[in-house]
Amino acid sequence: MKKYRLFALMLVVSIITTMLLPFQSMALEDPGLTCKNAILIDANYDEVLYEKGGYDKVYPASITKVMTALLTLEAIDEGKLTAQTQITASATAAKIPEGSSTANIQAGETLTVEQLLYCLLLPSANEAAQILAEAVGGDIDTFVGMMNDKAKELGCQNTHFANPHGFHDPDHYTTPYDITLFMKAAMEYDLFQKIVTSPNYTIPATNLSEQRIVRNSNALTSNWTYTTYLYGPGTGGKTGSTDEAGKCLVETAKQGDTYLISVIMGSGEITLENGEVKQGQFYETIKLLNWGFDNFKRTVISEDSEVVAKVNVTLSTQTDQVMVRPSGSIARTLPKDVNVEEMEKEINLFSDTVEAPVEQGEVLGTMVLTYQGEKYGTLDLVADSSVERSELLYRLDRIEKFFANWWVKLLLIVIVVAVVVLLLRIFVFRKRRRYVGMSASRRGRYSGRRRR
Repeated sequence: MKKYRLFALMLVVSIITTMLLPFQSMALEDPGLTCKNAILIDANYDEVLYEKGGYDKVYPASITKVMTALLTLEAIDEGKLTAQTQITASATAAKIPEGSSTANIQAGETLTVEQLLYCLLLPSANEAAQILAEAVGGDIDTFVGMMNDKAKELGCQNTHFANPHGFHDPDHYTTPYDITLFMKAAMEYDLFQKIVTSPNYTIPATNLSEQRIVRNSNALTSNWTYTTYLYGPGTGGKTGSTDEAGKCLVETAKQGDTYLISVIMGSGEITLENGEVKQGQFYETIKLLNWGFDNFKRTVISEDSEVVAKVNVTLSTQTDQVMVRPSGSIARTLPKDVNVEEMEKEINLFSDTVEAPVEQGEVLGTMVLTYQGEKYGTLDLVADSSVERSELLYRLDRIEKFFANWWVKLLLIVIVVAVVVLLLRIFVFRKRRRYVGMSASRRGRYSGRRRR
């Protein structure tokens, strides 16, 4: 059993690793991105459809604020805050680095948590990030520690935060793939979805400010900064921009049941062949998402209905064979031109022969599915029926195997030799006694004449 459990663990790791591999090796036209880094995932199944330096360390800029929002929303869920909790900006929180994006929140100004989230995610206000960090963590350093803990919890392998807003710091980095993890987690909150899909938001007058409107910096949602980029399938995202990071965008989108998350990092202006200048983070996000929707679909590549092999069975009078079939099925988000019928099935049985009893569903091997050299998944091969053991055959087999042991054979030889030696000694002893007895008898019967 321990052997099967270890194999199962290795199998799970293998399946997970395979799922994280992109499908660029297939005969697909490359989306032709000019940005430094990019990734596209099927968020329903955490499958990577495209990546260009998707696991490289990058500076996230204001995409950082997705994690800040996520921790704030968790605090609301846990009852530490409410969306309507009023927060007064401290002098420390209101002070931001020169060149920061801002909503012009002043020290001593009071806003609700919800209003601060709008300031955080639409105009990408750095002071809003610091105010929320203090409200949730008690102080900014503690909150940053919470950010790093959350990143680890989500499975981010190469992420480290140094602040809650993303202003450049050499020790503040992540990867495009890690960004998809905390973006997906944030999108599970209705309030987050509501905010990132809002073109703008009106903040009522506060104790220190008149009414003001904050606008979404994401051109896929709002025409405020740039026109011509509104994207119907888009379901919200977050921009980021520093000199070191370039222009960046994480975006979510849905068509039917398909749910994609794209990340574009290190972009800039793109001049098309016709001379038109495009903002790369928006233009290439749309390009990548459309490429994903156009070229991929969810496909069942194997089902558990067919018998694919047989295994010999010993110690049973019921049958001498058991059929095996795949357990479960494999569905993957595949390029639409993949022909499932051409999938190669590699059968790997643990053994050609097994001993009864065999239980229905018992794992007896694996089946690996490949297409044009690309591995797509592995299924357990299980017994199609149960096979009972014959107790008579079992006991005879145990006896046979007992006597097949080398030490048993040696012991038997020693016993045989000892018996032979003992018999020889008995034979020799009896023969000697008989000889002595006969000699004594002859001496007792002497009738010769005595000498005088």
